[in-house]
Amino acid sequence: MSSMPDDGQIAAKRVRLSREQRQRQLLDVAWRLAREEGTDALTLPRMAEEAGVTKPVIYDHFGTRNGLLTALYQDFDAQQTAVIDAALEAREPTLEGTARVIASSYVECVLVQGREIPGVLAGLAGSPELEAVKRDYQLVFIEKCRKALAPFTGQKGILQSGFWAMLGAADALSHAAATGEITVEQAQAELYEVIVAMVARSRG
Repeated sequence: MSSMPDDGQIAAKRVRLSREQRQRQLLDVAWRLAREEGTDALTLPRMAEEAGVTKPVIYDHFGTRNGLLTALYQDFDAQQTAVIDAALEAREPTLEGTARVIASSYVECVLVQGREIPGVLAGLAGSPELEAVKRDYQLVFIEKCRKALAPFTGQKGILQSGFWAMLGAADALSHAAATGEITVEQAQAELYEVIVAMVARSRG
């Protein structure tokens, strides 16, 4: 007699992923593809092939290539938020400790994704999807920093323009570290100085 399992046994062993689990699987596949081949490889048909699912599954989750890239950016920001929140929770409650945590966490989060995030941003350049999502996350991050730094600022607080300048510096320094133009330590130290100087100006 054959010992091969019948179709019923195979079906019983097959585990059906929830929508959230499938989304996580697809995002992990997308990150791997972006890391190994660059974001140009992130087409929906290629994603279906790499993930071992049908094309309709990919289209159902992301709709378009821009939808996929936007989902990757959202995934990156969710991870970044979790890391920074945990670091702020455990920080030394001083200006130096707070500035150091913001600077080091931001740079480290970008470096985790290496060259993938710049590629995702380049792929979405000019798209309304990115602009809306990115601005939402930027404003959340600014308010997080404002709250963390509030005990050390002057009566009027830090101007919104100061936070946008800090964010621009954080992005530029992180990406320069990711491409090897400067070291991680240089990026973190420079961003730390930017934050401390921003707080000092608020006291003037």
